[in-house]
Amino acid sequence: MTHATQPPAPTRILIAPDKFKGSLEATEVAAHVAAGLRRLVTEGAVVALEIDELPVADGGEGTVAAAVASGFAPVEVDVTGPLGGPVRATYAARDGVAVIEMAAASGLAFTAADDDAARRSGTYGTGELVSHALDHGAHRIVLGVGGSASTDGGAGLAQALGLRLTGPDGELGPGGDALRRLVAVDASGLDPRLAETEVVLASDVDNPLLGPDGAAAVYGAQKGADATAIADLDAGLARWVEALGEAGFARAAEVAVGPGAGAAGGLGFAALALLGATRRPGVEVVLDLIGFDARVAGADLVITGEGSLDEQSMFGKTPVGVAAAASTAGVPTVAVAGRTTLTTERLRENGILAVYPLTSIEPDVATCLARAGALLEDVSEILGRNHLIGGQPR
Repeated sequence: MTHATQPPAPTRILIAPDKFKGSLEATEVAAHVAAGLRRLVTEGAVVALEIDELPVADGGEGTVAAAVASGFAPVEVDVTGPLGGPVRATYAARDGVAVIEMAAASGLAFTAADDDAARRSGTYGTGELVSHALDHGAHRIVLGVGGSASTDGGAGLAQALGLRLTGPDGELGPGGDALRRLVAVDASGLDPRLAETEVVLASDVDNPLLGPDGAAAVYGAQKGADATAIADLDAGLARWVEALGEAGFARAAEVAVGPGAGAAGGLGFAALALLGATRRPGVEVVLDLIGFDARVAGADLVITGEGSLDEQSMFGKTPVGVAAAASTAGVPTVAVAGRTTLTTERLRENGILAVYPLTSIEPDVATCLARAGALLEDVSEILGRNHLIGGQPR
């Protein structure tokens, strides 16, 4: 009697990268890594691979795309851009949860980074996204911040949700500079549904709202503000905090000096002080949203990555967050990148066994940007030969 030989079980790979900024979205990174690994099967170097592609983000740009890739529905809305013009923004929704990126409505991509834009940019459109999500049944809102054009302390968001701000001549206009002329805040029209809504601020920024470490001083210049504008914006934010205290928001001053208030031009402050948000590290929020724990269970290897894997990556960025979560599940992690400045020792301190940058096979960065997909397949094949051949990942 003969017994059929069972084929070997496939090696299970979870590919969980962030975007390569300037060249590839996270979904594209995952697809190219998978294509490179599958060459090993075609060539017979590996018997079988089971590949799971799971794009990730760190709470900033790319968070909605990661949610959609994991099964959330995209929702497109026409909202007010940072300078008042219309923009088409997308958020993600599923089972009463809405995932919103403030950059989709109020991002720096919609403005010229100049002094005028820095003074006038607001967050009204982000508030419109929140309102739309509430209208369509959201009871939990994840607010991802990063890439903001504004330094308005989230005043525009609050206005879109019913808070009335008045100046010497009536309704206060948009932008952080206008806050210097803020006379009074009327909270009677603030959307009552917010009191019953869980809001999560997905942010790793720990700056306070005001002062030398605050939203205007630290991030104003990258939005086009000169030294005078930075001082004016900081003064406007200070008046915003003061006026909220006068209107009965007793915790406004306390929240303003706390970590995270300075995120996204002070949008973090409004989320924490007015919406009752809970602040959590962005990549942890995203990993929960996309069901990372369930997807990593039973995997033999995790591959993560981002465009530039450097010292900044060690503080709340996707690769380290993914490696930490994979380590908890007992799964080793390696990474791909456009470039890296980290030593093997520094990587291993943060749970990443090795990194495979595009610059290891193409030293010219411009070429790496132009041919990122093809080069990523090549380095992924090399990664596979080093870690998959021989039966088990190593």
